[in-house]
Amino acid sequence: MAKAILKKKLQAEEAKTFSDVRLYARKIWLAGLGAYVKAGQEGAEYVKDLIKTGEQTEKKARKAIDEKVEAANSEIDSVRAEVESDVTRAKGRVEVHIDKIESAFDRRVASALNRIGIPSKHDVETLSAKLDELTALLERVARKQ
Repeated sequence: MAKAILKKKLQAEEAKTFSDVRLYARKIWLAGLGAYVKAGQEGAEYVKDLIKTGEQTEKKARKAIDEKVEAANSEIDSVRAEVESDVTRAKGRVEVHIDKIESAFDRRVASALNRIGIPSKHDVETLSAKLDELTALLERVARKQ
């Protein structure tokens, strides 16, 4: 009989232990399931916060880049205006020097041609004007006769 009582006690202990293990296993399962759901919910919120932060950072970066590009374009325009001004001044000076060189060249060529007896354009024009005067004078004299 003592064995039967002991056996019943052991069976009762076993059942209680098995019930406790099952209860703890269920609690662990529920805790894991709850953690999974909570992580999913909080993870979605966390991802939304990350996206929002990323969008704000992108806006700030674009604004900073736009400001720097605008400043660089302004600097480029300023330098371009200075360079164009310098080029215009240099071009004017070059044209003056070219005109002086051409004038000196024309004078020397005319002088050389004059020395060898070739009349200049001015000489030919003067001669042509005198010829026109003489022709007109001859025509008047011929009409009077």
